[in-house]
Amino acid sequence: MSTAIAPAPNRLAGAPPALLEPEVRPTLAEARQWCKTLAESHYENFHVATKLLPARLRPHFHAVYAFCRVSDDLGDEVPDRVLATHLLQNWRRMLVECFEEPQQSRHPVYVALHESIGACDLPMEPFTALIRAFEQDQVKTRFADMDELVSYSNDSANPVGRLVLMLCGYRSPDLFCLADETCTGLQLANFWQDVQEDLLERDRIYLPADRMAAHGVTETTLREGRSTPQFATLLQELVEDARARLLRGAALIDSVDSELAATLRLFSAGGLAILRGIERIGYNTLEQRPEVSRSEKLTLLFGAALGKIGIHRGSRGLR
Repeated sequence: MSTAIAPAPNRLAGAPPALLEPEVRPTLAEARQWCKTLAESHYENFHVATKLLPARLRPHFHAVYAFCRVSDDLGDEVPDRVLATHLLQNWRRMLVECFEEPQQSRHPVYVALHESIGACDLPMEPFTALIRAFEQDQVKTRFADMDELVSYSNDSANPVGRLVLMLCGYRSPDLFCLADETCTGLQLANFWQDVQEDLLERDRIYLPADRMAAHGVTETTLREGRSTPQFATLLQELVEDARARLLRGAALIDSVDSELAATLRLFSAGGLAILRGIERIGYNTLEQRPEVSRSEKLTLLFGAALGKIGIHRGSRGLR
């Protein structure tokens, strides 16, 4: 009499149901569709941004984005930080498996990602760095100064920009540095628009403690959700810092081919639009979230599309 084989334990047990490992390994086509659906359902401009890229690259972008999204959700959507840390550790083990024993991978992210790793010669370190950042989120919720924030961005944001460049065949250290400026600027812009949400929903304060003290802004100020002149001055200073990083990083757009440039322009301009939105509400992100208007979004998309069809011409000289 045959004995039924028990299904393998789900290494993501306790995560949101949509993120669990399937019992049966998906086909590559199924895995890529899973990643594409996840990417396009989480970020409204992602579908447009990837449409600006060559069709052959889109599945790779979907796979990398899905990895980032699931990693983020394991860290942020699991309220128990001990469990979240455990899940992220298992996710890291599954990443190593994807590189070293890919035939064992069952999660659609890793089935799809393995193909992208091979096709685009992607190293493990950027993926490891991202998981490391989400693990850090479980234990570190305050930042002493801007240096600590930039160090955090080196793991939590900058690997994404470097992966984007590598997906498109670029490996220049100079381009990586420009991408770092853009990604850090984007992350800071998002932090500054979500100050109270990060505190009340995640107990995290990304405002540098030394600058808060210099401007007379306390955690009590933030928890009360009441904007003060001191808070507005602090945020104005931080907005200018993020803008300077985005503008320095914008040099990357002129150093890549027009198709990638169109996508980079969209994300860079989106970050600058967030900062303008913060300015429009008088830096009062404790009481309201800045919005990028529909007309402004359409302008950004239109500008990116124009770049793709040839109004912008990039150089491939720094690959």
